[in-house]
Amino acid sequence: MSVGNFYPIGTPGTPWGTAEKALWRSRQLVRRRYADDVLPVIERLRAHFDVIQYGELDYSPDGRYPLFSLRSRDWRDDLPVALVTGGVHGYETSGVFGALRFAERDAADYAGRLNLLIAPCISPWAYERIHRWNPEAVDPNRSFRTPSPAGESAALMQLMEPLQGRFLLHVDLHETTDSDETEFRPALAARDGKPFEPGTIPDGFYLCADSEAPEPAFQQAVIEAVAKVTHIALPDDKGEIIGSPVVAHGVIEYPCRDLGLCAGMTGARYRTTTEVYPDSPRATPEQCNEAQAVAVRAALDYALAHQR
Repeated sequence: MSVGNFYPIGTPGTPWGTAEKALWRSRQLVRRRYADDVLPVIERLRAHFDVIQYGELDYSPDGRYPLFSLRSRDWRDDLPVALVTGGVHGYETSGVFGALRFAERDAADYAGRLNLLIAPCISPWAYERIHRWNPEAVDPNRSFRTPSPAGESAALMQLMEPLQGRFLLHVDLHETTDSDETEFRPALAARDGKPFEPGTIPDGFYLCADSEAPEPAFQQAVIEAVAKVTHIALPDDKGEIIGSPVVAHGVIEYPCRDLGLCAGMTGARYRTTTEVYPDSPRATPEQCNEAQAVAVRAALDYALAHQR
């Protein structure tokens, strides 16, 4: 979709109201099914995890969406907790399937060493429509604050609340796509009544560290592991990735808690947000899914080796 400086909903310079949001929602068509793609994998994983339904989103008339997490069956209160989240932005496919791949293939290797909690598809309505927002035109990954404007974020925060203070690690799995620039950022500007300022999409994998607790050696350990699977994004001619200064190879920083980002939710000592680029001519969907799973493994290995 070519949008230039105009998005086809609303009046330039005027934030959306109820009518514009309803029009936007009416244009979001189902393109795949959460019940077909994600829930069968979660059901299969019941053999190895405790499957917990931690909420349900009622988005009538579109339907109701149960929210599930996977919890270590050998959970021990004396062990630290590691959280893996995917699908906060439903359109970021490898975040969902990278989390599920890790759960199926790799999670057993960490039994008895820490407690795993995996929430693989936090935004199922957006997963089905391959979109960034929920049906209220709210970005869940700017909504991890209290009170939260997004049901997706509120449900996950409620699940995490009893575990606060016990998190060693949190890896939040994301993608940066060409549609960020052609659809989602123009839609955001239109929704907020602001001008759209074009940017650039980095080609490759990178990490967003939390500027409150960057842990640079941890971030580099993840980058080094993923570089064996797919290429790492390079900075642009300003030394930036998506408008933020590159602080180390493949790493930028965000103030996650201030921005309401999922990665800032737990206060884990080791935390990061992955970003793969599925639209690259140098990467395949398989590589993207593998990069996410490898990133989780590398993060866990580092955190366990350096916990104190």
